[in-house]
Amino acid sequence: MEVFHEVRRVPVHNTLLMRSREEASGFPTGDITLGYCSACGFIRNTAYDPSLQHYCGDIEETQAFSATFNAFHQRLAEELIGRHQLRGKTVLEIGCGKGEFLRMLCELGGNRGTGFDPAVVPERNGGGDATFIADFYSSRYFDYQADLFICKMTLEHIRDAAEFTGMVRRAALQRGSPAFFMVPNASHVLRSGAFWDVYYEHCSYFTPGALARMFRAQGWRVTGLWTEYEDQYLAIEAEPCGGLESALEPHAAATEETPREGRAAAGDFARNVDEAIEAWRALARSMRPGGKPWALWGGGSKAVAFVSALGGELGPSYAVDINPYKQGAFLPGSGIPVIGPAALRNQRPEYVVVMNPIYQREVEEELARQGVDTKVLALDAAVPPRKEVV
Repeated sequence: MEVFHEVRRVPVHNTLLMRSREEASGFPTGDITLGYCSACGFIRNTAYDPSLQHYCGDIEETQAFSATFNAFHQRLAEELIGRHQLRGKTVLEIGCGKGEFLRMLCELGGNRGTGFDPAVVPERNGGGDATFIADFYSSRYFDYQADLFICKMTLEHIRDAAEFTGMVRRAALQRGSPAFFMVPNASHVLRSGAFWDVYYEHCSYFTPGALARMFRAQGWRVTGLWTEYEDQYLAIEAEPCGGLESALEPHAAATEETPREGRAAAGDFARNVDEAIEAWRALARSMRPGGKPWALWGGGSKAVAFVSALGGELGPSYAVDINPYKQGAFLPGSGIPVIGPAALRNQRPEYVVVMNPIYQREVEEELARQGVDTKVLALDAAVPPRKEVV
């Protein structure tokens, strides 16, 4: 693979809860070396070492405390129920996280569901017709059949992604069940210069073309390919084929870029990323007038990657997160504390940088509820706005 981007010594987990500053500051690190395959367009961290990671109940990845995200989840669930006639059916979700989406599918459609994830905490979302298994999904669970297989925001964590999608095909083929997968949209990351969306936990990256080509090569017939969440997420639906011949027929979906086009996007990212990081570093230096604090809104993966790129000395005073399970923890690597919105009444930051622009309105409304008057920036472009015009 052709290496186009390298980052050294980043935390190997971005969403694992750190209970003390010392634990966070001394957390294990690894390297990121993104390589591009000119034949198929797949992007991988060639330096990834899965032995450095441990997925467990202390992984706190959920976005379900956000009204914006919950509205998206409900719309997505309703669309899947309608498109696949999921009423009184069985759903299997691989990488279910804390289980909110599976529960929603069960409740909205009167369905039964089984979710697999080593980080699931059943008591937080159990009961009803959804059951959870705290384990990685594998062929040992082929006895669990379903009318729809779902895998959201999980495939990017799997090094052998092609082998994994082939394994899911074998499970789905038993009843001819379709599958729905969702991953971060690597085209959006490359196009936006979003260095804060590159982190160790994501060892596999997919553009639309690369994702569709991989599914076909593993014996799936792609029936849908589109983006969601303001182009940040990439969704694919597919049906398992009896053999590879039908799956490998030429396909010309408008959303699929060619490997040549994907390679050009990776090259643009590589040429622009250093300048983008320096621009945000310059802004970070200017956001401490008179030693006043500034904050990140969001204590998850984007925040950890962003702070790692800036360097600890330029990082914010704290990160704000509405997830109560994160409050009181510390960001891996930097040891920056995570606080709740109510704590801002006393902190009074000069600036708040929103880690995902899709939440900006929600953040501004929360700041108003807390009576906090501050300048809000959104992390929506590689080059930040000049501070004086904010």
